[in-house]
Amino acid sequence: MPHSFSIFETLMLLCFACSWPISIYKSLKTKFVLGKSPAFEAIIILGYIFGIIHKLVNDFDIVTFLWIFNLMLVSFDLILYYRYAHRNRKTLGEKFDHS
Repeated sequence: MPHSFSIFETLMLLCFACSWPISIYKSLKTKFVLGKSPAFEAIIILGYIFGIIHKLVNDFDIVTFLWIFNLMLVSFDLILYYRYAHRNRKTLGEKFDHS
């Protein structure tokens, strides 16, 4: 008998998988990230890690790969934050120093 998976868990993860690329695209396009919260993203990453552990230990199925994919997306978004945040602060500081 094939292993079944939760359609609602799948839909939830697909919704998240559609929203993170929007955030990533905005960061890549504008190179401005100061409105984002790295603490919030770190908590999301931790939640995905716990979800993946649960799937690996108790309920491994194809949906596990959606958890991993989402973890990769939000991790990339957090990397972009740290890549651009210093530059953004420096640019904003220069603008305010000249006024």
